Amino acid sequence: MADLWALSPLEGRYRRYTEPLRAYLSEAAFFRYRLWVETAYFRALVRLGLPPLKTFPSALLDRLEEAFEPFTEEVLRTLRTYEERTRHDVKAIEYYLRERWAHLFPPEHQGALAFIHFGLTSQDVNNTAQALMLRDALQQVYLPALDELIRRLHTQAYAWRGQVMLGFTHGQPASPTTLGKELYVFVERLRAERSRLLQVPFWTKLGGAVGNLNAHYLAYPDVDWVGFFERLAQELGLVRFPLTTQIAPYERWAEVWDSLRRLQAVLVDLAQDLWLYAHRGYLGVLRAPGQVGSSTMPHKANPIQFELAEGNLRLSNALWGFFSEKLPVSRLQRDLTDSTLLRNLGVALGHGLVGLRALAEGLEQVQPRPAAMEADLAAHPEVLAEAWQTLQRKAGEVQAYEQALAALAEGTFVPPVPATQYVGYAPQAVPPPEASS
Repeated sequence: MADLWALSPLEGRYRRYTEPLRAYLSEAAFFRYRLWVETAYFRALVRLGLPPLKTFPSALLDRLEEAFEPFTEEVLRTLRTYEERTRHDVKAIEYYLRERWAHLFPPEHQGALAFIHFGLTSQDVNNTAQALMLRDALQQVYLPALDELIRRLHTQAYAWRGQVMLGFTHGQPASPTTLGKELYVFVERLRAERSRLLQVPFWTKLGGAVGNLNAHYLAYPDVDWVGFFERLAQELGLVRFPLTTQIAPYERWAEVWDSLRRLQAVLVDLAQDLWLYAHRGYLGVLRAPGQVGSSTMPHKANPIQFELAEGNLRLSNALWGFFSEKLPVSRLQRDLTDSTLLRNLGVALGHGLVGLRALAEGLEQVQPRPAAMEADLAAHPEVLAEAWQTLQRKAGEVQAYEQALAALAEGTFVPPVPATQYVGYAPQAVPPPEASS
């Protein structure tokens, strides 16, 4: 019942779709990832061999995560207590680690606690954590859901590859095609956009208060700090921005968001086409036992999963587009607008995930209606005028197109071949799923 009080449907009605994202893009996950980043940074400082850390026991480096793993409610409550006291979430993380590691470090190494968050600004930690969060959410949740949708779509496209139907251009009857081939077009489009998304690197900002590593070079001017932070970013699977203000130049992040927008635009196109095929009667929508399609019309079986998918995918794309437009713009060395907006990464990806999974469910709830497709083909013999005039041209008739127009106008047109024989290579265009998986 608690879900009924949720302000966002992502945490309420649609939670069954979005639950896996909580481990990556929730507020709790943000704390956890920042603890990991601070720990990775401290470990890298020890390995760098700064004089105060040269004798730090290497055995302790493998135990640093004991301060917050397992990541329990108690850990979160303590972090929240520090945040309420400091009114600063990153400082709360620093104080939390200082307290916990003080119990872990032997007396002679208590001085190492001074190197927690050494020379960093909050955005170094936040930006790195959020890059990791989005990357992991995509890899562990979103892309597997996309892959499942593509597999399901490919399976159905192959099964229906020979089901002939009218094509439609400008919303009007056109040359015949097959249902399976039209669905497989989306398989190819989605795979292409998925591949492009995987090629986009995830960037992070590690440069101190204004991007110059001022504090680091003041304290240890002989250390190659630029190289140090480039290696740290690489170890985390990220790419470091070479030159920044206090915050990242978000146009690089926008490459990820824009890639997601393109991919999800393809999904919207698929949802609309499936809806239109259902509207035309080519696809029948199956109802679950007891499911009601209308509060007043008992006969209704609606393509609601496709509508649910379209609405959420469009909302997701609106957010990605807003991020891409707004976040590259920040006053001078930084303002805080990026901080509040990036807390909505889970909202943007969450609505996209709802759309993905709703679309996959919708595919499971439809079946082709061959009789409706055959009836439409029979009602529109004019779509074979292209075939007629092509054969006449082959025979050398220069006025073939005009003769076809005249025959159609006079009502004397006779199709030269059945519609089922005029689909080109459409049935062969869809490979078996195992051939391209």
